[in-house]
Amino acid sequence: MYRDETYWGRPIPGFGDLDAALVIMGLAPAAHGGNRTGRMFTGDRSGDFLYAGLYRAGLASQPTSVRRDDGLELCGVFITAPCRCAPPANKPTPAELTTCRPWIESELALLDRARVYLALGKIGYDAVLTLARRHGDVSNVPAFGHGVRAEIPDPRGRGGRAWLFGSYHVSQQNTQTGRLTEGMFDEVLAAALERARRSPPLHGGGEGVGG
Repeated sequence: MYRDETYWGRPIPGFGDLDAALVIMGLAPAAHGGNRTGRMFTGDRSGDFLYAGLYRAGLASQPTSVRRDDGLELCGVFITAPCRCAPPANKPTPAELTTCRPWIESELALLDRARVYLALGKIGYDAVLTLARRHGDVSNVPAFGHGVRAEIPDPRGRGGRAWLFGSYHVSQQNTQTGRLTEGMFDEVLAAALERARRSPPLHGGGEGVGG
């Protein structure tokens, strides 16, 4: 389908508002989505579902994400992932996740106001917990599930507390089978966004950017 296109084919950086309080933690670039377009959740059905939800919540300037230069901007949310390259069978290995972890840490260090994390799937959920565990006790955090939420140590290691929410991943496997519906996603996104709006910043923020 995309044989005439030039694929990005490199690690994918995070995308969104550097002044955001809410961070969405995905999984990894899709082989013909982010790996092709060079932007998180762009050019595939998972992105169609995610950005439509962000648009409904007032966090995205448009409901579609087709290519890097399509004009899409995000406000109040930043999207990242624990694995930066398209993994075989869409299942990153522990070694891949370990290799990519410094890049997550570096990105989160740029997000001065980040205090709420919405993980799409168990791998994203565990990635946030791995970072938080370095800075405090996470023994009371519930196992991953859709709609779970927990207070956690700041994954950036700056002290204070943050919040972690879980959602089923926005993959076609979940959305086309009805395991994850628009209503279900809107509900958990709204809860995470409300928490982000009510929680004071852990530290003073920097300048925000969209896109």
